[in-house]
Amino acid sequence: MGARVFIDGEAGTTGLQIRARLARRRDLELLSIPDRDRKDPNARADHLNRADVAILCLPDDAAREAAALVADGSTRLIDASTAHRTADGWVYGFPEMTPLQPARIAAARFVANPGCYPTGFIGLVRPLIEAGLVPADFPLTINAVSGYSGGGRKMMEAYEADSDPVDDPIRPYGLTLQHKHVPEMTFHAGLAHAPLFQPSVGNYAQGMIDMIPLQTWAMPGAPTAAQIHDVLKTHYQGSAFVSVAGLQEAAALPHLSAEALNDTNAMRLYVFANEDRQQVQLAAVYDNLGKGASGAAVQNMNIMLGCDETEGLVAAAAA
Repeated sequence: MGARVFIDGEAGTTGLQIRARLARRRDLELLSIPDRDRKDPNARADHLNRADVAILCLPDDAAREAAALVADGSTRLIDASTAHRTADGWVYGFPEMTPLQPARIAAARFVANPGCYPTGFIGLVRPLIEAGLVPADFPLTINAVSGYSGGGRKMMEAYEADSDPVDDPIRPYGLTLQHKHVPEMTFHAGLAHAPLFQPSVGNYAQGMIDMIPLQTWAMPGAPTAAQIHDVLKTHYQGSAFVSVAGLQEAAALPHLSAEALNDTNAMRLYVFANEDRQQVQLAAVYDNLGKGASGAAVQNMNIMLGCDETEGLVAAAAA
């Protein structure tokens, strides 16, 4: 029998998606608590400590509680909540973030799965900061939209209720500028100041777009779109899941679809430009339930267990 994996919170949106990705795996033994015992703390503790890897799909406080239950054991954890994304002793589970990140994840006992919105933001910004094109103290803005599944089961039920359907095509939220993903974005992108983040939920199930505008005339050296593109292309060369569209491809696009990479673990990055105005628009398209959540957790689990990181995951949209 293979490695034992327990999904704590498997009945939630992320947990169900992870389980679906693991259901056909023959190299794993999936542990599951019977429905009648799901709220039994002793049953949870037993399953957590029997697992080789436990994936926490829980609210923040419950995730901290679960982590404490295995503190003296050997179970390795992947936490899909916000609780540990900037915590000491936890490795950030974005394998493509740096060349050394996969090795750090492979060796880690505790891995924090990235948030959905931060995945695209960090994926676009951190390589540019490390290359010196974007200063760490540069004021950045991220405008983003996610499918309503990003809000979890209650939001999904609200949007899909036949008795009281939601008619708004898009709902900006987080209007106090206090979204819980901002500290994660700031820390892992390597920023000196928090970005201005404006998230929205669209009236569709899943898929997301992060967009970051850059006034390149205000940046040191006024980098060109080609320079920005070259840094991103070089950084993600050889990645199984993250790709960078060519400048000509981006220039020819009439629009972007947030749903283009649904049901995959892929993320596609774009550099749009108006060179006359010295303006660049960065964009990341991916599935908020894939690379933005459940797919990322499975990718991290694969790395931790020494499996091929693509096992059980779809690397690109069907042609």
